[in-house]
Amino acid sequence: MSNGAALTLDPLRLVARWSLRTADHVGRFSFLIADMFRGLAEWRTWVPRTLEQATAVGYGSLFIVLLVAGFAGAVTSLQTGYQFTGTLPLYYAGAVISESMILELGPVLTGLILAGRIGARYAAELGSMRVTEQIDALESLGRSPVTHLLLPRILAGVIAIPALVVLANAFGIVVGYITAKSSLGLTYADFEFGARYFFKPLDLWYSLVKSYAFAGAVTIIPCYIGFNTQQGAEGVGRATTQAVVASSVTILLLDTILTKLILGTAK
Repeated sequence: MSNGAALTLDPLRLVARWSLRTADHVGRFSFLIADMFRGLAEWRTWVPRTLEQATAVGYGSLFIVLLVAGFAGAVTSLQTGYQFTGTLPLYYAGAVISESMILELGPVLTGLILAGRIGARYAAELGSMRVTEQIDALESLGRSPVTHLLLPRILAGVIAIPALVVLANAFGIVVGYITAKSSLGLTYADFEFGARYFFKPLDLWYSLVKSYAFAGAVTIIPCYIGFNTQQGAEGVGRATTQAVVASSVTILLLDTILTKLILGTAK
């Protein structure tokens, strides 16, 4: 009887434990967002730090973002030639390459790459500050750690990541055209005709909206996880892993939701 009762209570305990953890995270996250809005008034503190962080994020991530976008454009071009050669007009390759980069590959691949690079960095930095009591020391001096540490990192990501997405889109399209020209014999006139024939102004806005949403996921989630790190060096490692995984999953979830909302309402 006691074993049966224990087996019955275990799922209930598990549900209760997860419910409490979820409520705790929701409360902490809500207070963190509120503190960031209050910290906007202290612009003399976060503006210079934001510029420094934006330079580090943008310039430091430029190479890897362009590299991934270039390979994505080249692979899209080769796959387009393999699938459509002989069945559709050649100018369709220009449409497939440009639309794929702008609508999906550019924003999503850039977001996932930066989740591993920027998200892991933010979580590790803030986690190390937490376990070494640097954040506690800042609070004891009457300084807001949200204004000094979190707000500049988040705003820097919101500024730099959309710019990186735009560059990734453009570079991927250029590399895709060069690859299609060499492998398919696609002329610039055919490529331009296909890209312009299927292009809609909403495509650029759609890509930009996704880039801002992904920027929030790449910065806010790792900052929150790193800021609440516990249990020393092991906790820092765990927080870094959780930050990358949570940011990547959120990016994919946001990609699905935004595609449904934006493209669904455009029809």
